[in-house]
Amino acid sequence: PEISGDGTEVIKSDGYLEPHREYFGQRFAHFKRWVRDIELSEGGIDKFSRGYESYGLHVTAEGVRYREWAPGAKEASLVGDFNNWDVAANPMTRNDFGVWETVVANTADGQPGIPHGSHIKVTFVTGSGERVYRLPAWSRYVTQDLTKSPIYEAVFYNPPQRYTFKNKRVVPEADLCIYEAHIGISSPEGRVATFKEFTQNMLPMIKDLGYNAVQLMAVMEHAYYASFGYQVTSFFAPSSRYGEPDDLRELIDTAHGLGIAVFLDVVHSHACNNVEDGLNQFDGTDHCYFHEGGRGRHELWNSRLFNYGHHEVTRFLLSNLRYWIEEFGFDGFRFDGVTSMMYKHHGIAYGFSGHYDEYFTGNTDEEAVVYLMLANYMCHKLYPGFVTIAEDVSGMPALCRSVSEGGVGFDYRLTMSVPDMWIKMLKETRDEDWDMVQIAHQLTNRRYQERAITYCESHDQALVGDKTLAFWLMDKEMYTHMSDMSPLTPIVDRGLALHKMIRLVTCGLGGEGYLTFEGN
Repeated sequence: PEISGDGTEVIKSDGYLEPHREYFGQRFAHFKRWVRDIELSEGGIDKFSRGYESYGLHVTAEGVRYREWAPGAKEASLVGDFNNWDVAANPMTRNDFGVWETVVANTADGQPGIPHGSHIKVTFVTGSGERVYRLPAWSRYVTQDLTKSPIYEAVFYNPPQRYTFKNKRVVPEADLCIYEAHIGISSPEGRVATFKEFTQNMLPMIKDLGYNAVQLMAVMEHAYYASFGYQVTSFFAPSSRYGEPDDLRELIDTAHGLGIAVFLDVVHSHACNNVEDGLNQFDGTDHCYFHEGGRGRHELWNSRLFNYGHHEVTRFLLSNLRYWIEEFGFDGFRFDGVTSMMYKHHGIAYGFSGHYDEYFTGNTDEEAVVYLMLANYMCHKLYPGFVTIAEDVSGMPALCRSVSEGGVGFDYRLTMSVPDMWIKMLKETRDEDWDMVQIAHQLTNRRYQERAITYCESHDQALVGDKTLAFWLMDKEMYTHMSDMSPLTPIVDRGLALHKMIRLVTCGLGGEGYLTFEGN
């Protein structure tokens, strides 16, 4: 069905957008072209975003079918334990669109030709004649054996028994109270915790504390643990550090049984620079999934940037979203690095003053913005009540207005200036000099008709090179005077009181939803 409107509805409630009417019309027309092209070439966005059902490895009646998009490769074959890593055993054939395919025949007794748990790779002969080995781009389970190498290995995941969901998916509540968590640090012990431990130990506590949603970071597989999950190497694989994929399914199903929605921290803003266990130089070229040259690289993050205008890249990314919803049951996404996506300068050394020309000029990467519109359109069209949250520091107008009105389509944005305000005040201003008018203004200074998730601190403050509010308030006395068995000092007394007041006023004024991080 034809999408109605011209994308300028948002201007009615914000007159400052009027000079940019032509931009909104052009952007919406670009979005509609994408939807129309997907309808004509793929049969609709529902079918198009199910790439994970045909790409990668799949058990069929004939055998294990493997499909991969690698347009720059001249030859391809599937290798692994199952064929003794023989590049001639399972060659792949290529179609006109650069998609390679092969079928590994079943064994004589009818079992899949690739046993569960086998290590596998795809090998290409590049345009220069070099043979390279890669992990399949749609790998669902990759593991690391540090006794052998830090490089991840793809594993064929086909367990004899799959986890069966017992509870229905949760529709997130209108008043969100989100508990942001990192599976690996969810233990008092000095080791990486597991999905099963989180299910048993953390979910009951989160429920008891009154949260109605949990937001999981560092789930998509990442080779560098200290990146907190933001240097993704395998987009379809839950991190094997925490257990098997079915352990994550059990976690989400258990949360649903408790009435808790589960959100995934999605990283589509960039990809890890790794070649051997990532997407970089996948088919031997500089581009494939990414822009080539400088446009395909993020200077500060040392990572690759997706080519959002490419048909197959969009299939990969939209299918990635559908995969996490369909296969695991996630109820919402927090999109990381949205500012970096939406601007050609990626926000690097750029100070946003709030002037509208900063948002709707040649600085804006329209292909990336339209991809975000497609992602939000798909999630909300196919899953009513699904929640999408944008991590944007720029204050982009209409980011959280519906796509049909001409917005980007997110349900919420994170109020990233609020925790910055609190940290700045605690660092620079005496308690008695706090300006309540300024605090109230900052907490309520958000765009009309655009909802926000507010917070005093998230993982950004607690993990990434800063101190928590509690440590800014009480510092070294946190180690010596937090017990009921020690005297209550003025510093701890003041710190606890201010911590409560900071959280209360932030929750009360800061937005339409509230978030906290477990590391706080």
